[in-house]
Amino acid sequence: MTTEQQWNEEQQRVEDVTAVISGRIRRLESEVGSVRGDVVDMRKGFWDEVTINFSEADDVGETSTSLRQQSEILSERERRHKHSTEALGRLRKLLESPYFARIDFAEQGQDAERIYLGIASLLDQQDEEFLIYDWRATISNLYYDHMPGPAAYKTPGGEIEGELTLKRQFSIRHGQIRFMFDTGVTIGDELLQAVLSRSSDAQMKSIVATIQKEQNRIIRDDRSRMLIVQGAAGSGKTSAALQRVAYLLYKYRDRLSADQVVLFSPNPMFNSYVSTVLPELGEENMQQATFQEYLERRLGREFQLEDPFEQLEYVLSASSQPGYEARLEGIRFKSSKTFLHVITGYKAYLEQEGMRFKPVRFQGREVITAEQMIRRFYEFDPAVRLANRLELLRDWMLKELARFGKEECSAPWVDQQMDLMEPEDYQRAYHRMRRKSKNKGDTFDDFTREREILARMVVSDRLKPLRKWIKALRFVDTTRLYSELFLNETLLSQLAEHTELPREWHEISRQTLGRIQAGELAYEDVTPFLYLRELMLGFRSNSNIRHVFIDEAQDYSAFQLTFFKHLFPQAKMTALGDFNQAIYAHASVLQDAEPLYDLYGTEQTELISLTRSYRSTQEIVEFTRGMVVGGEHIIPFNRKGEKPRVTEVPTREKLHQRIAGNIAELLAEGYESIAVICKNADESAAAYEALEGMLPAKPKWIKKTTPAFEKGIHIIPAYLAKGVEFDAVLIYDGSAEQYRRESERKLFYTACTRAMHLLHVYTLGEITPFVSSQESSTYIYTLEKGK
Repeated sequence: MTTEQQWNEEQQRVEDVTAVISGRIRRLESEVGSVRGDVVDMRKGFWDEVTINFSEADDVGETSTSLRQQSEILSERERRHKHSTEALGRLRKLLESPYFARIDFAEQGQDAERIYLGIASLLDQQDEEFLIYDWRATISNLYYDHMPGPAAYKTPGGEIEGELTLKRQFSIRHGQIRFMFDTGVTIGDELLQAVLSRSSDAQMKSIVATIQKEQNRIIRDDRSRMLIVQGAAGSGKTSAALQRVAYLLYKYRDRLSADQVVLFSPNPMFNSYVSTVLPELGEENMQQATFQEYLERRLGREFQLEDPFEQLEYVLSASSQPGYEARLEGIRFKSSKTFLHVITGYKAYLEQEGMRFKPVRFQGREVITAEQMIRRFYEFDPAVRLANRLELLRDWMLKELARFGKEECSAPWVDQQMDLMEPEDYQRAYHRMRRKSKNKGDTFDDFTREREILARMVVSDRLKPLRKWIKALRFVDTTRLYSELFLNETLLSQLAEHTELPREWHEISRQTLGRIQAGELAYEDVTPFLYLRELMLGFRSNSNIRHVFIDEAQDYSAFQLTFFKHLFPQAKMTALGDFNQAIYAHASVLQDAEPLYDLYGTEQTELISLTRSYRSTQEIVEFTRGMVVGGEHIIPFNRKGEKPRVTEVPTREKLHQRIAGNIAELLAEGYESIAVICKNADESAAAYEALEGMLPAKPKWIKKTTPAFEKGIHIIPAYLAKGVEFDAVLIYDGSAEQYRRESERKLFYTACTRAMHLLHVYTLGEITPFVSSQESSTYIYTLEKGK
């Protein structure tokens, strides 16, 4: 415990530091206003400072120099304004809460130095000493990784050893210390208890004051090309990843910017949920996207693409439809390492035989046949890569098209088109003819020359789309090539190196070809199809991106992560996930670490496991961890709460009455974020329709297109709740009828682990075995009777 004198001394320091910050803010506000005025005035008077005279060569040069000088001055003022504005923003955040920790560290043979940690550095301009150290500074590792006693931290010049003599934590708001305590562990439980006991927020918050040692390893990992984080539900994977982005932007600020970092998240609502973390730390947000958005940009014009939620809805609700088991087998096979090898081997096969091309047609005639293209393609040196051979074929085709165009100039349709030409077309041809005539030294009033140029212009304009089509390599029939894998079982078996194909392969092939012929691609086909196309035509890679973060990585296949590697060849990758939340039917990349290690090799790959769960109370974790394999390794944080409640009701009407009454009680008790979690979209729609008029506040019906996460009452499918958290979770119907298959175990687990403080499972009839198999002491069961 700290003494009253220590409290007073620390409070006085807070007041001294906030006074320094307030003074800097006042000066910066004045400077920002002044510079902003300069920029506005310069923009308004930019041209007044420049005299333009194009009559003399010297005046033109003088004008150019003047323009350049004015532009440079304006750019310098704008940069200064931007930097001052950013500094002002950081200072305002520091004023609200200047620091959260103090450590006293004595290097060997020296007196202890007091080090205060906050979200940004603050330098005493008189003494040139740090009043506050940025939490990302190397010395800050002492706070996150060590308890009082012998300690060390690494610097570019080597390791600094010494003794950590004090570790103190604060909660400071608006210049006042709310609480303060000394701790003998890495991060004190008292601070975590205070943070975790509060209500959930509409947006994820920074965790810099409560970063745990294992999370600090994730944040500061500089070595790995592939960093894999396997973490239990609520273990802080995403939070640590976002602090990692802030750390990287801080450490490599001279060569890494926010637009060189991209986060792939599970849905648009999640993007909103995490969007404030980096700005809260004084950094710009990185790029955020979903993988589906990328796929739509690449293939959305050619096919109707199924998204992962549509696929999951099918898996959850279509078990009685014919062909269901075949579809599930197809999903698993097409996301497997075996199918990845099939596609890779297919490219090598196509270098020798089997290419398919679309003929070049013009006005119903084949200008270049597919057979000609195949023959020409395989005449090229076999040692030349496939993509390069396609470029050679493209160049040959463009020459063939140009030769065809010359021959076509004398065709009757060309004269017909010339008769229909507008005056401006003739004017364009006239100028073109005049230019060519000058070059050749002859006259341009020749009817034959006029007709020749007009004809060439007509033919060239008509062939322009074909030239563009050929340049884009659209003549490669990727759709036919991908379809061939499902038309030719012998070929597929050969490429699979005689690995046994799925039992329902004929039905899988029928479904796949039927959708392709209808202009559709199932979600499980989208990445393999695009991967095959990129292997042949060359990857459209983005070398500007330096770091790729993939959240909910368990929902990706080996195919998709391999695709990311080719898409971002210069990037390091951080993949975060929990195999116990792998709710999709395809093979999860976290199911077997081998594909992940294969991406960059074991030397460049690091796997960090997070087993402690912080989100939920101890009672909720003890209840949910029994639902999944390996759950005994999940360690609950010591935060007490109510046991989960399980209520069995006899009718749907009674179900809605109980849920509505429960929500009213929770709102009255101060719960700000409540989720009614349903199995799928159809159940969510039905629940919303029934509950909307019964609740004391209007609920929010969450769909896959919902753009933002807000506080309040949410009615949401389980798969959209991933990655977010709620004060209280009410499972709409946790019956054996809804959750009985083994494939639904992880979906139910995911839904239950969204709860921070309270979990209530309602069930229409017999309860799911995922609950009834738990120790009865981990929950409270109530049976409602009557109608």
